[in-house]
Amino acid sequence: MLPNIKPSLLTGIVLAFAHTIGEFGVVLMIGGNIPGQTKVASIAIYDEVEAMNYHSANVYAGILFAITFSILLIVYIVNHRYAITRQL
Repeated sequence: MLPNIKPSLLTGIVLAFAHTIGEFGVVLMIGGNIPGQTKVASIAIYDEVEAMNYHSANVYAGILFAITFSILLIVYIVNHRYAITRQL
């Protein structure tokens, strides 16, 4: 059964990862932002916008977008290849 649900498992893992990458509220309220010790990408973008440093915020957002997009593209390619091999 596990080989049959491999694409679905991969997609679910990546969607959970993508949701976690963009998590903002929980990290800010509960996890905290200890200066110099803890910082996630979404909090770094928020801090740069608060400091009116929009260029750095745009760079951080672009990097976050590129990482997330490349991961989703890789999952799409893997699932597409798996679907093609299943048809043969």
